[in-house]
Amino acid sequence: MPDKSYNNWLSMSDDALAKQIGVFIKHNRLEQNKTQDKVAEDAGISRSTLSLLERGETVTLSTLIQVLRVLDQLQVMDAFEVRNRISPLALAKAEKEQRKRARNTKINDTETSTW
Repeated sequence: MPDKSYNNWLSMSDDALAKQIGVFIKHNRLEQNKTQDKVAEDAGISRSTLSLLERGETVTLSTLIQVLRVLDQLQVMDAFEVRNRISPLALAKAEKEQRKRARNTKINDTETSTW
């Protein structure tokens, strides 16, 4: 039996994805028992703009971020984190070039100590 919590994001249309984002926003707003008016005011947007977002209509990215912030849902931004990864070959090369031993440093015979 397939996992019902899994969504195949690749097969969804842009409209379906926008509607899913709207469902997420509305769900979290209702879970926090906040009205559209309160969330919109806290986010600095109009209630009609929030309504558009919840219906999956077109809103700006800035609006989405403001609403996520108000709903304390910015953890979704973790999906956009870029982590620099080193390739196995580059790692092996760096380890090979890493110093393995200390060298004795000798004073040249031509240099004289001031002692």
